[in-house]
Amino acid sequence: MHSRPQIVAVFLSLLTVIVIFEMVRKKRLKEEYSLLWLILGIVVFVLSLWKKLLFTISGLFGVSDPNTTLFFFGIFFMLLFIFHFSVRISDLSERTKSLTQKLALLENDLQKTKEQTG
Repeated sequence: MHSRPQIVAVFLSLLTVIVIFEMVRKKRLKEEYSLLWLILGIVVFVLSLWKKLLFTISGLFGVSDPNTTLFFFGIFFMLLFIFHFSVRISDLSERTKSLTQKLALLENDLQKTKEQTG
């Protein structure tokens, strides 16, 4: 007999995988980012169906309720995603700042060139 949280976990993990494939197909999500989401969906799916593995992992962590372990892994992966995207945002922010400064210098040079020729 399957528990309600297990059924929800199976449903949500399958839904996650389907949505990710659809977004990649429509080119709304890059493949490099989809890999992280697919791993999350597959791990949650496997853990929610393979109860013995889930009980074993729960025992290793000293958790009595396997559903808690299942959702812990989901939250842990989400935190990894947040960290990964925070790093990417920081990098893009620095690159945007650098490009803005270079553009300002080029516009200044263009303005000086126009003043000298006109």
